Amino acid sequence: MKTLELSFLSEMEKTVRITIDQPVEPIDPAQVKAAMDSIIAANVFLDTDGNALTEARSARIIERNVTPIEIEMA
Repeated sequence: MKTLELSFLSEMEKTVRITIDQPVEPIDPAQVKAAMDSIIAANVFLDTDGNALTEARSARIIERNVTPIEIEMA
């Protein structure tokens, strides 16, 4: 499963991460930046202390692969 992780900086210099499961691919960096700017402008997300997000820091795709291991049950 892939996740898009958006990292922001808040007014108090705290890092805030927002994750989006199963993002539409291929990822367009310009659209990601525009979405991050819109999130900041809308002022709807706050850090844990209630401070607004002020800066888009980074974005990345995280991919997690899970492979079950078959074990014998006693």
